[in-house]
Amino acid sequence: MRAIFLSASVPIAGRGNFHESANPFLILCAVREFVTAALGRRTIVWGGHPAITPMIWSVCEDLGVNYSKAVVLYQSNFFKDLYPEENQRFGNVVYVDAVPGDRDASLLRMRQAMLSRDDLSTAVFIGGMEGVLAEYDLFTQFHPDAKVLAVPAPGGAALQLAKSLGVTTETDLQDIDFTKLFHTALGILPNEKRV
Repeated sequence: MRAIFLSASVPIAGRGNFHESANPFLILCAVREFVTAALGRRTIVWGGHPAITPMIWSVCEDLGVNYSKAVVLYQSNFFKDLYPEENQRFGNVVYVDAVPGDRDASLLRMRQAMLSRDDLSTAVFIGGMEGVLAEYDLFTQFHPDAKVLAVPAPGGAALQLAKSLGVTTETDLQDIDFTKLFHTALGILPNEKRV
């Protein structure tokens, strides 16, 4: 099964200006619609985030999809005291060794392990902060010919990324029909069987 990398988070104040354009409600809606479209139809790969991991678990439960075959969660051991409780429910978490005392180096190590996977064919970026931009840079280094979808309407770093990738019309920048966007842009048919 082809894999799609998801880079998403809800921006917080004090970390750049990403929160100024971000709409947390739309970020969560877009993530939920992406997971609903792709779950069990493509492998979803992401780096654990306290706002995103519980949502992915919830959609797995709602759709009755065997998450151990449908998703792969990466976590840096640097954050082991902060993991959301949902991590314990995913049996396929890839824990990446931390660089002692170095948050940035630990994140880089985890991102390199996650984004160097051979099965990644696409990346989806929603909301986010500097991590979204860092993951975009790494993803395109490892997979220069892969498809990239930056979802602009929820704002954050993904909005900046979408603009840099040439999304300029107000209609495209404000499109909140996430269901249609993901099915069309990712080539996932609405009636495609879930594994």
